[in-house]
Amino acid sequence: MKKLHFLLLFLVCAACLNAQMKIGDKALMLDDQLQSTKGETTSLNDSKKENGLLVIFSCNTCPFVVGTEDFPGWEPQYNTLYDLADSLKIGMILVNSNEGKRQGADSYEEMLKHSELQQYKMSYVVDVNSTMANIFGAKTTPHVFLLNSEMELVYMGSIDNIWDKERKEDIPYLKMALKELASHKKIKTNSTPPKGCGIKRITNK
Repeated sequence: MKKLHFLLLFLVCAACLNAQMKIGDKALMLDDQLQSTKGETTSLNDSKKENGLLVIFSCNTCPFVVGTEDFPGWEPQYNTLYDLADSLKIGMILVNSNEGKRQGADSYEEMLKHSELQQYKMSYVVDVNSTMANIFGAKTTPHVFLLNSEMELVYMGSIDNIWDKERKEDIPYLKMALKELASHKKIKTNSTPPKGCGIKRITNK
């Protein structure tokens, strides 16, 4: 009986690691409390607003987040995205799932420093054991998931296409999705490839 229980638990965990939320799926862990750099705990339900919630998986050091000499990084847009989302009655939360670096660059203490340095307006929370990243199917930092008022997924992927050096124009995928969601319109582009550093999970626990 114990072997059967262990096998079922293993299969559930494996499914979580390989899961990928799909458009229309409802988010889980809505009331789970996550430690925030605001000095308190918060949850997805706590962070959502009338028209939904923007969840961005992020970290402290990834070049796609913080930028390099050749790439501006997406982090400079975070507060602007927060302001836009807030004006549209959509909440926003940043999630750090880099459990593999939790004793180093992505420790809570380093998150506190980074949040203060960047003057984050939104909550920046610790995802213990990458649980939320596994449930969402988050792959990179950053990786965006936009949820509607029913906490159903309506957009996922990249913030925009500035990573593409061959692009002919800048396409602000996330900003367009935010405005369409708030206007109760169908999201025209509801999925784009996420670009960034792989989330540093620990899979041998």
